Amino acid sequence: MSVLPVRPPIPPEQVLLFIQEIRNRCTVITLDEAEYSETIQATAERGFVSGRIYDALLLRCAVKSKAKTIYTWNVKHFHALAPELAARIRAPQAVAP
Repeated sequence: MSVLPVRPPIPPEQVLLFIQEIRNRCTVITLDEAEYSETIQATAERGFVSGRIYDALLLRCAVKSKAKTIYTWNVKHFHALAPELAARIRAPQAVAP
């Protein structure tokens, strides 16, 4: 969150508060060793590198949790990684103050 495309940047202490709030409201989904390894290998074999590997791991968690909607500011990257999930991937909407 500290590198979100927002100005001014979110300070680290605020990010920690956001993360704690998310943990209070959501269920943490984890991948086991096999799921983690399979996802990295399959993504790398498709030619994706760097942050896209991390995005693929997030998508794997979303599938595992049976998420109805997957929010990201990287819609284009997520669609490229998982075109079969495109209907469920969308950008968050800005909230009016």
